[in-house]
Amino acid sequence: MLTDLLRRTEEPNRRQFLEYAAKSCLGVTAFPLLSQFAHAAPSGGDPVKAKNVIYLFMSGAMSHLDTFDIKQNSDVRGETEGIKTKVPGMQFGSLLPGLATHADKMAVINSMYTETGDHEGARYLMRTSYKEISSIRHPHMGAMAIHMHGRRNRMLPDNVVVNPEARHPAAGYLDPGTSPLPVGDPLRGLENTKAPEYLTEDSFHRRIDLINKFDKNFQNKFKQTKVDAYNNFYQQASTLLSSDELKVFDLSEEEQAVRDEYGMDRFGQGCLLARRLVEKNVRFVEVSIGGWDMHTDIYEKLPDALGRIDKAVSALLTDLEQRGLLKDTMVVLTTEFGRTPRINQNAGRDHHPAAFSSFLAGAGIKGGQVYGASDEEGKYTIDDPVAVSDFNATIATAMGLDLTKEIIAPNGRPFRVAHDGAPISKILA
Repeated sequence: MLTDLLRRTEEPNRRQFLEYAAKSCLGVTAFPLLSQFAHAAPSGGDPVKAKNVIYLFMSGAMSHLDTFDIKQNSDVRGETEGIKTKVPGMQFGSLLPGLATHADKMAVINSMYTETGDHEGARYLMRTSYKEISSIRHPHMGAMAIHMHGRRNRMLPDNVVVNPEARHPAAGYLDPGTSPLPVGDPLRGLENTKAPEYLTEDSFHRRIDLINKFDKNFQNKFKQTKVDAYNNFYQQASTLLSSDELKVFDLSEEEQAVRDEYGMDRFGQGCLLARRLVEKNVRFVEVSIGGWDMHTDIYEKLPDALGRIDKAVSALLTDLEQRGLLKDTMVVLTTEFGRTPRINQNAGRDHHPAAFSSFLAGAGIKGGQVYGASDEEGKYTIDDPVAVSDFNATIATAMGLDLTKEIIAPNGRPFRVAHDGAPISKILA
């Protein structure tokens, strides 16, 4: 159900909000067990260092050669110059001056690779560690974290996706209560959360009572966990809707100067919303931004695209650090694959899965380093290659998720949080 909602970029109407709020935010399918899971310690795995994760996804395949893997003396460099960072010997692209000042917090991985060169397949693999198959849908990391650690927020969701993409894997085969709450546009916040003017609170509760009377015989005859869970739909969702906790989604409560620091666009405000959510103990927040599929005129498009990223992510890292949140929050920036070293005939770069870059920063990470390397053209990884499952295993380890635990899906097959990936020990704190 939530996957269907994520396939649409528009915000759901009020009734849909009530339904997925009850499932996603309140986890009604497991609500009777909420109290025992709310403060549960992780079972197995390493100690939790990254209590929260902000996962920034560059959809469309961001160029590694123009960002974090600069080939200064190669003719594949294009128009991007290298600039110094806060870490001696560490270079970023010239369009990332803000992030260059945060290099000491970052572990940049320049040796990532994948075997998947199509966008949809690579995005799915990046978010789940598994290739997409027809028989099952795998969950993404935020859903896995709730499944393994349990819930920790009573009102707010533990899993949020901002600017959701079509075909996001969401909860996959896991309980719908682990699904992310989608925020279609952070500039608009959560829409359809206020009752229409004609519907008073008293008349709303009368309608709920009437529904319960109609359903009483059915509920008594079919006493099941899922039926009981759905009985709590509107009661629990209406509690959320009347809660002050919903204010976290209202960015107008922030000073305009702070909003301007992040940038008044969907990605910048999405990063600001992510900071507000982790302040409220939300475990996993994904913020996506598209537009990176630059087959043509790449150097006309990069200044705006990288300018937004540099501004927003620099503001996010600064803000998290100043508020004391970075010690408990891991910031991840990644994409589905890289782009070709050679500029094509249309002045762009094409799909290139054999090498790309990502970075991790903050909680659980040893910053100030570059891990792995690609060859002199940025075509292949030649030093410490990192598969997608290894990257995800590193995130999962910092979150204290048990990499060895097998979860049996409805089709009877066992799956693990990061498939067969091994964490990168050199970058883990």
